[in-house]
Amino acid sequence: MTTIAEVQEEIIEEFAFFDDWMDRYRYIIDLARNLPEFPAEWQTDANKVRGCQSQVWFVAEPDGDKLVFHATSDAHIVGGLIAILLRMYSGRTPAEILATKPDFVQAIGLDEHLSPTRNNGLHAMLTRIFAEAKAASAAA
Repeated sequence: MTTIAEVQEEIIEEFAFFDDWMDRYRYIIDLARNLPEFPAEWQTDANKVRGCQSQVWFVAEPDGDKLVFHATSDAHIVGGLIAILLRMYSGRTPAEILATKPDFVQAIGLDEHLSPTRNNGLHAMLTRIFAEAKAASAAA
């Protein structure tokens, strides 16, 4: 299995193929189409991610020594960002998650090209992932 750092490098390389941000946005939207089904019963207030402009629901489940993340959004761009985060962090141990900074955000220019509210939402989702990993690590 590839490491989070290797997946992060793959994502950076994928985004390097695109010449402009309109193509990158289209790619992000395409990624949203491949998100796994998110059960309607999980779309509760308790599972909402605060700080996102759009509606985002997030669930973390333990799977042995790993965390599996599930998430969805009512916005396509945010859904694509979720797909990237799930690809990187879902199915990893808390230690792996906590040891790998999300350098891809700056490397592909998301921090400069997302609207301030979407950027806040991305960071809210990252904060949630790292908080879940920290909590699981403390419980172990």
